[in-house]
Amino acid sequence: MARILVVEDDAQTANEITAALGDHGFTADAASTGREGLLKAAAEPYDAIVLDRMLPGGLDGLGVLTALRAAGVEAPVLILSALSAVDERVRGLRAGGDDYMTKPFDFLELTARLDILLRRHAGPQPETVLRVGRLEMDLLKHTVRLAGKLVELLPREFRLLEYLMRHPGQVVTRTMLFEEVWNYHYAEPTNVIDVHVSKLRRKLDPEGNQPMIHTVRGAGYTLRAPD
Repeated sequence: MARILVVEDDAQTANEITAALGDHGFTADAASTGREGLLKAAAEPYDAIVLDRMLPGGLDGLGVLTALRAAGVEAPVLILSALSAVDERVRGLRAGGDDYMTKPFDFLELTARLDILLRRHAGPQPETVLRVGRLEMDLLKHTVRLAGKLVELLPREFRLLEYLMRHPGQVVTRTMLFEEVWNYHYAEPTNVIDVHVSKLRRKLDPEGNQPMIHTVRGAGYTLRAPD
């Protein structure tokens, strides 16, 4: 659940915003002055900030925003303002704002814009499912399925297959596998990798009709979907 700080001096507007955010599933705190908002934002880890452009007490929205960025607060900031001129919007964005809405505004649009800011700020999400052809690995459930059928793998086999699936179609050397799957540097000749690859290959293709793991002589292995 995202935590949002609303910095708005008009009590009615602040209450309406926090109510809309609550209905949307967010947790919202409010501050009525720039100084109060600055102190709260610096002290608590908010996921996003809704910041009024015009605030009383000598510290307006742009002043708060500049101070927050100088203090290293990176939470995305949505500026609210009755000032709709292009140069005012540009000033807000250049001061470190991530979005700008003019008053009056629609609360549905406000929550939608916050959703976008939160997704953008979160960045790319890590993969939880890997797929190569009909082969699927669920990293959260720790399962492997081939054409929908569950494939039982030992822990080392699972890590070996994961590494191959993260590099489909690429030649993966034995040195790479030793360092990334076995976590130690390849030194003396050994057939441990060949043994594990052979077992994994049989589990993925017990009949030997459609191999997915291929040996590249003098180089290593590659995983690719059957033609």
